[in-house]
Amino acid sequence: MGDTFIRHIELLGYEKRFFPSQHYVYMFLVKWNDLSEKLVYRRFTEIYEFHKALKDMFPIESGDINPENRIIPHLPAPKWFDGQRSTQNRQSTLAEYCYTLVNLPHKISRCGHVVSFFKVRPDDTSPVTDSQIKKPEVFLLPKDSKKNPTDITGPIVLQTYRVIADYEKSSRSEMALKTGEMVDVVEKSESGWWFCQLKDKRGWVPAAYLEPIDGPDESEEQEPNYAGELYIVQKSYTAIEEDELTLKEGDTIEVIHKLLDGWWVIRKDEVTGFYPSMYLQKSGENSPVKSELRNRSAPPRRSTIRNVKSIHKQSRKQISQETYRRNSRKYIQSRRNMKGNFKEKANIIIEKNEQEENRSKAQPAVPPRPSKDLIMNRCTESTRRKIL
Repeated sequence: MGDTFIRHIELLGYEKRFFPSQHYVYMFLVKWNDLSEKLVYRRFTEIYEFHKALKDMFPIESGDINPENRIIPHLPAPKWFDGQRSTQNRQSTLAEYCYTLVNLPHKISRCGHVVSFFKVRPDDTSPVTDSQIKKPEVFLLPKDSKKNPTDITGPIVLQTYRVIADYEKSSRSEMALKTGEMVDVVEKSESGWWFCQLKDKRGWVPAAYLEPIDGPDESEEQEPNYAGELYIVQKSYTAIEEDELTLKEGDTIEVIHKLLDGWWVIRKDEVTGFYPSMYLQKSGENSPVKSELRNRSAPPRRSTIRNVKSIHKQSRKQISQETYRRNSRKYIQSRRNMKGNFKEKANIIIEKNEQEENRSKAQPAVPPRPSKDLIMNRCTESTRRKIL
C-alpha cells in the first residue's frame, strides 16, 4: 500500500451555524486514493492559515523568491468580518483553489500538511451543537455552479430586527441607531453585541436595542438551568445596578440563565445576579478572551434603556431576581439532600461490611468421642487384638 493522498476536493457549499455563536463553515467532499469519500467542514480562517503555512513550506513554488515561479494558487485574506455575503461570493474562488491544489506536483499536493488538513476530524462527524438553538442552515452549490456560482439553494435573507431606541456609537466598529430603523442581523454573539447592516452601513450594536418584527424574543432564549454551568471570570466587573454582582478575575461561578442582551444570570455560592457574559469563559476551555472584547465595554442592559418604543403590545416576559434566588436555593438544597442521602447510604454500607468482616466465623462442632463398645464393633480384627 502506498502513501495516502487526495484525488479530488469538491466544494459542496457552506453551512450557517448558530452555536456557540453564528458562523459559517464550508463543506468539502474529499475523495481519497483508496476510493473513499469523506465530508469535512472548515472555516475560511482555518483555510487561510493552512494556505499561509503551505506557502512557507514551499517558498519557491509560492513565488517568494521569484514571482514567475509561483504555482501555488492565490487565496484572498479573510475580511475583518466575514458575513454571509462574503462567504457566498468566495465559493467560486475556493473551488478553483482546491482544484489547482490537488493538481500541483506531488511533493506539494501529497505532502503531510495537505493530507492532515483535509482528514476527518471528530467535529466533522459530530459537530458541536445545542438542541436549544436553531439547527444549521445548509446552502448548496448547484451542479452547474461553474456557470452561475452565486446561484445557491437555501434562504439568503438575513433576520431583520427593529430598533427600539436611539443609540450613539462609542467606537469606530459600532453603528449608530435611530428608533424605528430596520437592520439585518449578520451575526449574533453571546456577548450581547450583534453585527448588523443597514443599507451601506455595518457595525456592532447592542442586542438590547433590537426587537424582532414578529413579537417578543424570549422564545430565542434558553430556559433557566438551575443546575448551572461552571464558568471562570476573565475580567473583573464592579456592579452598578443592585441586581448585578461584583466579581474578580479568576472567580469560579455558575451560569443559570443565558440572556440575549449579553447579561447572564449567574450564581456565586448562594447569591445570584447579572454579570456581562463577555467577561466569562467556560471552565475547561483555554481560548483567551478576544482582544476586541477586552477593549469594549459591556453592552447596555435592556432594563437600563430609556425611551423604549416597541411596536408590540405584549412585552417580554422577565423573571425577577427573587425568582432566580428562590429556585436556585431550592436546587442547591435538593442537591445537598441528595449528597447527604448518598453519603448516609454509603456509610451504612460500609458499616455493614465492617460488621460482616468483624463477625467471627462459626467454628465447626466437635464430634463426641466414640465409646469402647462402638470402637470394638467397627474396628478391624488386628485393632481388636491390640486392645484386648
